[in-house]
Amino acid sequence: MNWYIEVLKKYAVFQGRARRKEYWYFVLFSTIISVILIFIDGFIGTLDVEAGIGLLSGVYGLAVLIPSIAVAVRRLHDTDRSGWWILIALIPILGTIVLIVFFILDSKPEENNYGLNPKAVTA
Repeated sequence: MNWYIEVLKKYAVFQGRARRKEYWYFVLFSTIISVILIFIDGFIGTLDVEAGIGLLSGVYGLAVLIPSIAVAVRRLHDTDRSGWWILIALIPILGTIVLIVFFILDSKPEENNYGLNPKAVTA
């Protein structure tokens, strides 16, 4: 949960690097929260079944949009790639697969153009 909160504290920080752990814990907790909010939306009647989103889950999605993009850019920086690589997700299917592979790759152990290795800093 600390990794999730750390990402929210760095709400719109696009500089620096993010460890795999930071990125994937944020994705995990964000997904869990979204699923819970969808169930709550269904229970209270604010879920639009056709769109697959409700009032609470929609507001939450908008609230974490910028932190999600920021942590993805920092994760790309950790693998020594420009944050502009996030735009590859616009290519259907293949772009998303490539981006997931980049997110799974281990960080560059040495300092790169985006800063010190976060593993070395926190370890």
